[in-house]
Amino acid sequence: MRLYLPQVLGRGYGAFWRFRGRYRVVKGSRGCKKSKTTALWFIVHLMRNPEANLLVVRKVYRTLKDSCFADLRWAARRLGVADRWQFRTSPLLEITYKETGQTIFFRGLDDPQKINSIAAPVGELTWLWIEEAFEISREEDFDMLDEAIRGRSQSGLWKQITLTFNPWDERHWLKRRFFDPPPAEDVFRDTVNYQVNEFLDEQDRALFAKMKERNPRRYQVAGLGQWGVHEGLIFENWRQERFSVGEIIKNPNCTPIFGLDFGFTKDPTALFCGVVDTVQKTLYVFDELYARGLTNRALAEALIEKDCTREIIRADSAEPKSIEELRRLGIRKINGVKKGPDSVRHGILTLQDYEIIVHPKCANFIREISAYTWAENAKNRPDPRAEDHLMDAMRYAMAGVEKGSRFSF
Repeated sequence: MRLYLPQVLGRGYGAFWRFRGRYRVVKGSRGCKKSKTTALWFIVHLMRNPEANLLVVRKVYRTLKDSCFADLRWAARRLGVADRWQFRTSPLLEITYKETGQTIFFRGLDDPQKINSIAAPVGELTWLWIEEAFEISREEDFDMLDEAIRGRSQSGLWKQITLTFNPWDERHWLKRRFFDPPPAEDVFRDTVNYQVNEFLDEQDRALFAKMKERNPRRYQVAGLGQWGVHEGLIFENWRQERFSVGEIIKNPNCTPIFGLDFGFTKDPTALFCGVVDTVQKTLYVFDELYARGLTNRALAEALIEKDCTREIIRADSAEPKSIEELRRLGIRKINGVKKGPDSVRHGILTLQDYEIIVHPKCANFIREISAYTWAENAKNRPDPRAEDHLMDAMRYAMAGVEKGSRFSF
């Protein structure tokens, strides 16, 4: 395939494109082309190397369809070769190069057995792309993936792992492993930001300019791709851990709780699903819903599918019309949560007394809680610019849990 890179890719990724070492690690801001460029690289190089195959991984399998799968389909169209590829969404996501049978596999860390069972029908499993690698909190999970790309390659091929992510927290193992050590021959590491993306229009750039002015701390991460600092974090009393909600709920001290924060276009609708143990002061976060553009009917269907309608769902009382419509659609145990004076601060203080254990599949919850900070120069209210949809839903869910509480949320 003849390709003029500056025209197709733009600038900023020449060294990334040419690197042949073991690890390519790119952290960057939103709008910096890292995912699109990576997708283009894989389409081009799979077509150039008929023995190569690719495994694409995210922490949660269900997030792959609208991210990496969509980006690879976009890349094939961008290169004018989409008709030479087959894109399947069932029973598993899979992309096949028709001429050779080479395959792009998609897997989630929420089902590690499916990763271990991959066998390429043609050639060998050569390359691994881990998108949103920041979601992988345990370094040993990465080590397991690293071991999957082993063995002697065919002539002309090279084994390589590509990691792309937004760097929300400087305490993450990715920084310690790939960015803190001195340069190494088998590691390419880079930080990119939206300024290298000449394909952004003026409206896109204006959004970053507003972010820089209104929320400088967020701009450092989401705008410039710098490591997020944990100074000012509201919740440091949490960790990721796999657990069985079925086993936990057998404890008589445990109660399922659900909270709902309404959204539609700009903000997502966010459902918090948890189990609380008020004796051991432990809150287990086991599931979430996080979606834009949901009508009330679509939301009702999603709530029924998650099988949470037998329990009380505590929702934002600012949407009484939506609450009433959901009741008529079969969500009869949904109640609005009253918001009293100082309710947000009290809700946070209550939650800070709990150990919060988050199941790894709750990727949006993890992203929010990792960056949920106090307002600058104010330790009594959250930063109003922070993404807090699941944080609010968690507070709503906890309403009334503490017996004898004089506060409402």
